[in-house]
Amino acid sequence: MGRKALIDQDELRRLVREGLSNAELAMRFGVSESGILQAKRAAGLSKPMLDHSRALPWKLDRSHGQSGPATNLRNLSSVAQGRSIPAEKLNTALRWADRLVSGGLDIAYEPGRGFREVPVSAGQSLVEAVLLEARRALGATSRPGDQTEGQ
Repeated sequence: MGRKALIDQDELRRLVREGLSNAELAMRFGVSESGILQAKRAAGLSKPMLDHSRALPWKLDRSHGQSGPATNLRNLSSVAQGRSIPAEKLNTALRWADRLVSGGLDIAYEPGRGFREVPVSAGQSLVEAVLLEARRALGATSRPGDQTEGQ
């Protein structure tokens, strides 16, 4: 088992402000880049990791992870958690979700089949819930064409 490296957080903050890369920081402190990432998290120098499990509650097959529905749900989830994403990606995700919700559709997933649109069963759909969270975070109640998000 390796020893715990001592990384001075004040020195780390100073070097990060100077623009040193993770690789340069790792060499400077004699640790791995993973060690630098851990130290940055401990020093509050990295953004918190996003949790997309509410938007994507399935264990996705590797081949479906970058599909349109997965990407749109992840983008809406990112916005709902306070991240900003490029306006074109946001508008694509909002239009996709609005189309499903207004059509009474939701999304289902099976590892062998991938994603498919299905009628909403009793209650609120997953897509609708994620869309509402994203809109709340944006402070927007209008449709994508009514205002440009991200301004």
